[in-house]
Amino acid sequence: MYIVAALYHFTRFGDLAALRGPLLDVCKSQGIQGTLLLAHEGINGTIAGDREGIDTVLAHIRNLPGCAALEWKESTATTPPFHRMKVRLKKEIVTMGQPDVDPVAQVGNYVDPKDWNDLISAPDVAVIDTRNDYEVAIGTFDGAVDPDTKSFGEFPAWWEKNKHRFHNKRIAMFCTGGIRCEKSTNYLMGQGVEDVYHLKGGILKYLEEMPQADSKWDGDCFVFDARVSVGHGLAEGPHILCHACRRPLVPADRDNPAFEQGVSCHQCIDDTTPQDKARFRERQKQMQLAKRRGTNHIGGQ
Repeated sequence: MYIVAALYHFTRFGDLAALRGPLLDVCKSQGIQGTLLLAHEGINGTIAGDREGIDTVLAHIRNLPGCAALEWKESTATTPPFHRMKVRLKKEIVTMGQPDVDPVAQVGNYVDPKDWNDLISAPDVAVIDTRNDYEVAIGTFDGAVDPDTKSFGEFPAWWEKNKHRFHNKRIAMFCTGGIRCEKSTNYLMGQGVEDVYHLKGGILKYLEEMPQADSKWDGDCFVFDARVSVGHGLAEGPHILCHACRRPLVPADRDNPAFEQGVSCHQCIDDTTPQDKARFRERQKQMQLAKRRGTNHIGGQ
């Protein structure tokens, strides 16, 4: 059994290169795999490994400047959710492209999962899903507005175009683990929206704590690792991943004529050229050869 820890923390880092080396070293020494992003605004990522290794890496992160109050969400996986360890330096730990957005300064009102149902049921509350379209497609909260964005960076333009729809409404926002809401609530507050709320701990915390019988969540939650999706109780979901477009599929989608393992699915078959598909086939071939050898192909995760 693998422990999966999803984490983020907004703080103000200085020398990122000086932080990266020791962080990567401790992850590798503990056999931890996954991806961590470092930016001047903080840290974000998901890692997996055994209990002792995860605890060691989390202790290291909590000792980074301003990270003593780090929170994270844990779940489990029966197979390795990642195949290597990466620590990357980025401009933003979640890309919104709004230089004035600063979650360290202020964010919306946190709402615990136990109080979320009452909030989103109120008639004067508009519920907005801040995730990407392919994530929303496999699950969301009942009645939530889907901005139909392909990336988080599209959210500000969507809000500018649609803000008239939410006049005199309180805004409740949610995302997978909470990080996108830290930025989106700060952004809305900067746009003059006064009553802004977001789900503390995100969908993952809600699915962990809320009994399914009382839940207002419909479907599964997309996660950015080999599990692809989780459901209530953070149990692994039924979805698989199209390794061409990285969108989730249900197992029955394999029967669609457009599906070719590692090459295309019904969602992306018309989006790539014959040259792209030839390249994907070669990648898939190399992955299968690596699997037979008992090694990990670099493009396999």
